[in-house]
Amino acid sequence: MKTQILIAALFFGGLVTAQQKKDSLKVNAIDAVNIKKQVFKKQGDRLVYDVASSSIAKGTNTFNLLKQTPMISSIDGKTLKILGKNDAVIYINNKKTNMDSEALIEMLKSTPSEDIQKIEVITVPGSEFQVESKEGVINIVMKKSKNNGYNGTLKMQNEQAYYNNPNAGASFNFRQGKWSGNSNFRTGSWTDRQRYTLSNGDPTFKNESFGFNDDPNKNFGGGFNIDYEINKKHSLGFSYNMRYNKSFNSVLDITNWQNGVLNNRTVNNEDAQTRNHSFNLNYEMKTDSLGSKLTSNVSYLWFNRNKVSFNESFPLTNDTINKYSALHQSVPQIINNYAANIDYLKKTAKGATWLMGISYNHTNTDNDTQQDKLKNGEFIIDPNQTNHFIYKENILGIYLNYERKLTEKISGKIGARYEMTRSTGDIVDKTGFERNYNNLLPYLNLNYAINSDHNLSYTFSSRIRRPRFWELNPSRTYFTPTNYTQNNPFILASKYYNQELNYMYKNAFYANLSFNMVEDAAASDLIPLQGTVTAPKKDSKGNIIYDIKGNKIMETTRFLRYIRTNYGKNREIALTLGMNKSWFNDIWTTNYSVNLGYVTYSGGVWEDPTSMPVPGETEVVDPYIIDVKNYNMSATINNIIRLSSKKDWFLGVNYFYASKTAMEGGMIGTRQSFDFSLKKIIGDWTIVAEVSDLFNQSFYSVKGVQPNGKYNNITNFNYPRLMSIGVTYNFGNQKLKKAREMKSANDAVKSRT
Repeated sequence: MKTQILIAALFFGGLVTAQQKKDSLKVNAIDAVNIKKQVFKKQGDRLVYDVASSSIAKGTNTFNLLKQTPMISSIDGKTLKILGKNDAVIYINNKKTNMDSEALIEMLKSTPSEDIQKIEVITVPGSEFQVESKEGVINIVMKKSKNNGYNGTLKMQNEQAYYNNPNAGASFNFRQGKWSGNSNFRTGSWTDRQRYTLSNGDPTFKNESFGFNDDPNKNFGGGFNIDYEINKKHSLGFSYNMRYNKSFNSVLDITNWQNGVLNNRTVNNEDAQTRNHSFNLNYEMKTDSLGSKLTSNVSYLWFNRNKVSFNESFPLTNDTINKYSALHQSVPQIINNYAANIDYLKKTAKGATWLMGISYNHTNTDNDTQQDKLKNGEFIIDPNQTNHFIYKENILGIYLNYERKLTEKISGKIGARYEMTRSTGDIVDKTGFERNYNNLLPYLNLNYAINSDHNLSYTFSSRIRRPRFWELNPSRTYFTPTNYTQNNPFILASKYYNQELNYMYKNAFYANLSFNMVEDAAASDLIPLQGTVTAPKKDSKGNIIYDIKGNKIMETTRFLRYIRTNYGKNREIALTLGMNKSWFNDIWTTNYSVNLGYVTYSGGVWEDPTSMPVPGETEVVDPYIIDVKNYNMSATINNIIRLSSKKDWFLGVNYFYASKTAMEGGMIGTRQSFDFSLKKIIGDWTIVAEVSDLFNQSFYSVKGVQPNGKYNNITNFNYPRLMSIGVTYNFGNQKLKKAREMKSANDAVKSRT
């Protein structure tokens, strides 16, 4: 309770200070605010943060700049989220970035903030954006200059968490006449350390597991973008991006207890490699002097992940049921995607804008899972878990938008996206399915500029969320022989309906009210299914044991499976109150926001959709009922303080808080994080020292209880405290215009790898 009172005091204290400052300005006959450029404002369907007019956009990188942007937060330093949304999709100059998420974050961390003109936050994107579910869009607009020359950035960073993690990167940009281009390269190594506490059971039975996971990673990635201006109307571009990640000797070590008695120990050793290559060819033709243009793209994406694991379970008691067991597993995944799109943007002399386009995606995934289990001292194929899954998907999309200013105060945008999906899944020699569906996804935005101080807007959007390709691959990841995660090839796409009402006052204070509905909802995480399997008892050599009458002796084993599946529907309403303002001649810059939410989940899972019947065995799954109603709260408090008049020393003090929050699998515990940073600018050099989550309080702990008394609790402590020091050197002409950013035709597919 004290924490929430502190948050409220800080937030509303800022409002009081704002009013006091306003009153003090009344004394002055000439108010400088009247001619000062607006840093933060509402513009059509987006919130615009003009960072070129902000003092904090000096000597940092784009990722840190985004963390200071209203409505955007990052609690782990690896992801960006828009408050109240699932994830943030990054666009640059209205073109979706052509790289995977980890490479994207590294690129943002190596891009100087001085290159950024403004950041646009689109909480409910229009039909022209390739997004899913309730994702929001962050559009980064680069500064423009036609100067010839080159520039670049060199960056080295060392992070200390549980292990030491170094990384480095470089980027290079050039422009000469009709040619322009940019390239980047990143390399690094890190080891994730996680400590697990798992418990499940009911009033009569209790199973507990304790252990840790060490996951070492080495990676490198990069790419280039070349653009050629054929003439003033025609441009041609080509881009390539790649990433390679190697994770060998990853160890998961779990010790298991049943009803307080030490039972067994499971050790899983894993080697994995991931390769990602993407290519895009772009052509753009300007059709008039008003800004109309025709754009086309042809893209290819190749994604490959190979994972090989060896799982051993050692008995720690003298009973005959818990015997030594082992299995080998190979889980390769190959994704090939071919895509193309054509967009035509038409601007009229009366100020209206038409956007129409068509896109096509063909994706083929190949997942040939092999699993061997130990039997009679030899490894033999497990036919139940060995499968070859081939998934093919074709998506045709047609979209149309119309935008115009209706009066001096009222503007609007209306559009729709029609998507036709044809997909087939085939588990070779076992089963298969075919899914064909069509979706009409409307969009509407109305904006009312009441006066110079007040702005009101309403937005409606419909979207779908297709399963990620790795979620469809019917493979398992084992904690113990009877406790594992299970992917689901039969999971359905979910339909989302998003509404939002936004109010802004004096381009500094805002309120955002949103309401989201989801049909055929799939769990945001995993559904824990408990149950029993009754099968003939076997001896150490795998032979069935009979009683003296010749009847098979049956034994019952409990299991816990974490399943990805649809369960029903959910509803969510959220209110975000925020403030972005600078004080005392930009010495102190604040970005505060509070998010209040109410969410309901309803439905259930009554069977395991991935189970394959085994002759002679009987499986009983306990129904998993989802009936959740939950109020939640989160707050972000960011402060940047300029410590010197030369603008070369800056102190950052940030705080994040999230109350208990419900999800389909249980209740997530309270999380919070205190972050501090100190920045020093020395000419073209920038040195930054940071401490993230000083008190190690942003880890996940989930508790779930069913009406029948069965429970499942998970604590994943990932050692979130992180200390880092980074050095960045910018060289060359920093006012150089970057090469034209190009939209890739397969953008929507990349987020699903």
